[in-house]
Amino acid sequence: MKNLAILLTVIFIIMAGIYFFLFAPEKYHQPDLYDEIMQRGTIKVGINIDSKPFGFVDEKGEIQGYDADLARYIAHYLVKSPNAVKFVPVTPANRMLKASTGEVDIVIATMTITPQRQEILDFSIPYDSAGQALLVKTGSRITSINDLAGQNVGVIFGTTAEKNMQNLVPSANILGFKTYHDAYEALKSGAINAITSDDTILSGFALEDKSVTLLPKRYSREPYGIGFKQGQCSVKLKQNIDFAITDLRQKNVINRLRKKWGLG
Repeated sequence: MKNLAILLTVIFIIMAGIYFFLFAPEKYHQPDLYDEIMQRGTIKVGINIDSKPFGFVDEKGEIQGYDADLARYIAHYLVKSPNAVKFVPVTPANRMLKASTGEVDIVIATMTITPQRQEILDFSIPYDSAGQALLVKTGSRITSINDLAGQNVGVIFGTTAEKNMQNLVPSANILGFKTYHDAYEALKSGAINAITSDDTILSGFALEDKSVTLLPKRYSREPYGIGFKQGQCSVKLKQNIDFAITDLRQKNVINRLRKKWGLG
């Protein structure tokens, strides 16, 4: 009987393994993402080109910014060349989809790490952080979030700002925009009374245009992470990217990038 029990246990383990291999979630069957990048020799990076100073297109038509520079450093660590990057423009609304479907290998696009997003994507350790702030017209009577009741407030689709605003000021009229530029133009025209988003992005508008002002108060802490497809296929990639971010911090590269792009 003892031998029979052992035999049945072995058969059960084998059958369970076969069942798992055949019917487990798709994420367990996907090829290793790090190995694919190594074989290809380039890394496909989703980046927001509407979020100066993090990602934007310069006068030469080239993608620049803090996130773009970070992507090049990551490429140097992974495939030994800062030029081995293929940038794919993304928006806050579609960046998670592009990563989860494999259209891009990673997303570096001022994406806050949240529990809800971690149910869909895997993330690196944080590489930077921001705080939710308010951009208003210079001279506006709005001086804090307490003045937004009944006011038209612009948010960008796919960002954490919308949910935060619903919790902080449920009586505000929240209007969604596809891009930061669209929200900025709406503020300038008077269609909205304020924009709420990450201070690191809104500060760029205030620096270039004195007719708008970034208010000093911050209403959240937003840790930025690099996002990639969830599952076993990304384990090795995450390990290498986490190592790169840690090394860049220790070598003071992150601080130099912040200073280069006017963030600190």
